[in-house]
Amino acid sequence: MSTTTNAPASPAASSAPLKAYEQMDSRPLTGHQKSIISLVILGNVSEFFDMFLIGFVVSLLTTAWKLTGFEAGVILACSGLGTVIGSILWGRLADKFGRKHAFQWCVICFVTFTVLSVFLPDRAWALLAFLRIGVGVGVGGLNITSIPYVQEFVPSKNRGMLSGLASVFIPLGLLLGSVSQSIVGDNWRILIAIGALPVLLLIWLHYVPESPRFYQTKGQDDKAREALAWAMELPLDQVGELPDVEVEKKVGYKELFSKHMRPLVIITIGSFCFMMGSFAIQSWGQTLLKDAFHFTPQMVAYLFMGVSVADCIGRFGSAWLADVIGRRWTMFIFGIVGALGCFYAAFFHSSGWAFYIAVLIIMTFADGAFGILNAFGGEQFPNDVRSTGLGLGYGLGAIAKVIGPALMGVLVGGSFVAQHIDISVITKAFSFFGICLVIGAITYLFAQETRGKDLESL
Repeated sequence: MSTTTNAPASPAASSAPLKAYEQMDSRPLTGHQKSIISLVILGNVSEFFDMFLIGFVVSLLTTAWKLTGFEAGVILACSGLGTVIGSILWGRLADKFGRKHAFQWCVICFVTFTVLSVFLPDRAWALLAFLRIGVGVGVGGLNITSIPYVQEFVPSKNRGMLSGLASVFIPLGLLLGSVSQSIVGDNWRILIAIGALPVLLLIWLHYVPESPRFYQTKGQDDKAREALAWAMELPLDQVGELPDVEVEKKVGYKELFSKHMRPLVIITIGSFCFMMGSFAIQSWGQTLLKDAFHFTPQMVAYLFMGVSVADCIGRFGSAWLADVIGRRWTMFIFGIVGALGCFYAAFFHSSGWAFYIAVLIIMTFADGAFGILNAFGGEQFPNDVRSTGLGLGYGLGAIAKVIGPALMGVLVGGSFVAQHIDISVITKAFSFFGICLVIGAITYLFAQETRGKDLESL
């Protein structure tokens, strides 16, 4: 009688060599990977510092230039318009020419228009509005190009948290804006000039490589292997086999519309609703606190330091929670709580402090959702159209950055802002913002859940 035994497989048979991206998933983060993440974090903080500055600048110019509600609304809306253009433009260019090159030109774009703004004559509000479009083009593109840049260099198991870090610390730009105003005081020209400092990022950017996944979409596997060797800090000959990637000669909007319309619609609607719920505060919050509730400019600066800290906590929370319970439910929870904050602002703003509490809730959750919102959006598309899809969806959604500030400007009216803000505008505006957030929260439940999935499987 014979017996059959199942002998254990030999180590050579049971341990096939890991492929390149499996190696990345199995290894701890290296110093080079942390460098990419840090560069993107600092880039987003720096550029959005400039974007947030305009809220403080306009709050000063309402008195210095005697701006009407219409004029202030146009300046703030033009900043939003620039982000719409920039998101769509640079998202496409990042898929065509690379994440690194797009990142570089976004920095150059926004610094150039920032410097030009410093030399404007008094009361040149229309020229300031025009230059803010240029600033917004650079800022809007940076977040869209930087998130895929990080996503394509980090392990899939904690990709949500690591790519979300690109957005988590953006509110520090608001904190820096608050600190800057508290130091600079009423000198709006110096305040704007500080926004040009991120030009120094170009030196750092010179020393990091292009995304390996971008190289693969262009059929440049040798360069992809070099980028991976740099990221994992391995000799080139120790980098595993690359996955097969179908190289598309022409991938653009036709491909996007024909194969990826569903995620595009979800991201467009979801982004619009979440931005509508939070961007009006980023742009008008300082002015409302100063001119509607009569806080001093110095006190407004201190209060917005608290707002920026709350926003950072919210963004960190959404990025972390997305890898724990999933992206969809994180977006839903943050959207609903943010909406409750808007309704609280709409109906319980009997004092400036009550309104400020509502602002803290809205920015912690509605804006806090941006810790994962764009990272989740980028994961809805494959490598070859990731930036294009995210850029177009987010860019169309960013129309909210035009409508929200403009709506507030219309509600405030055509008189000199500092002498004419009717508190009732808060009820109308924030009821609308709360409804938008409820719609956005529900919309993201229809997105593809991507927690823990490899980018090549999406």
